[in-house]
Amino acid sequence: MPIICEFSFDSGDPLAVTLIFDSEGEYPVRWVFARDLLTEGLTARSGHGDVAVWPAHREGRRSLWIQVGNARAGHTALFEVPAQPVAQWLTGCYGLVPRGREMADVDWDQLTQLIQ
Repeated sequence: MPIICEFSFDSGDPLAVTLIFDSEGEYPVRWVFARDLLTEGLTARSGHGDVAVWPAHREGRRSLWIQVGNARAGHTALFEVPAQPVAQWLTGCYGLVPRGREMADVDWDQLTQLIQ
């Protein structure tokens, strides 16, 4: 069954992406997970636990399978998403915050003071 989903990225939390399923529906479902997990899922199975992503090629189309939920409890949902728009969107995210620079703007002194 087709549903509308929405990916979002906040450069203030550069390690994560948000995926909202049924974003225009009455009960949207939000999942937040690692940006690298989504990136790695474009080429190989990635993820453990509540989110897994892997590529699929069929009928000349590249897509991603995204599984969310608690697999141990048997409560999961599986979605197929076109890979090309996701890859382009991720390119834009990495343009905002390049890989390896996610923690560059963290004020470690301020965080240390909060802990003490």
